[in-house]
Amino acid sequence: MTDTLTRQKRSEVMAAISSSGNLTTELRLASILRANGIAGWRRHQALPGKPDFAFRRERLVVFVDGCFWHGCPWHCRMPKSRQSYWNPKIARNKARDKTVRALLAAAGWFVHRIWEHSLNEPSSVAARLIQDLKTAAKRNGRVS
Repeated sequence: MTDTLTRQKRSEVMAAISSSGNLTTELRLASILRANGIAGWRRHQALPGKPDFAFRRERLVVFVDGCFWHGCPWHCRMPKSRQSYWNPKIARNKARDKTVRALLAAAGWFVHRIWEHSLNEPSSVAARLIQDLKTAAKRNGRVS
């Protein structure tokens, strides 16, 4: 089907669509956390990079990175068209991830990133997160 809008108008229409975030992946991770008895997390905390989950006591934040949007080395399949747009877009996202990690680390936060595809192995996700929570707690002088 041919697009009936001009390239400029299509760009305006698409830019006006607000993002709903990664709700599906966040809910999947929340389910994993609950199923494994991992408590103490909050969502949508006002921190750099808008982490998906924050464990304030342990000063640990969790980001669930979409394989496409964050350039997963195993699953990101770049579109064949408009590579001049998509390659820099994904590169900017990766650069922003590094900057956010540095900002949070400088503020004393431990950053835990989870690839979207990892959510297919809930026990591995939970085990790794539990280990990082223990590490973060020890680093902050709290024994868990």
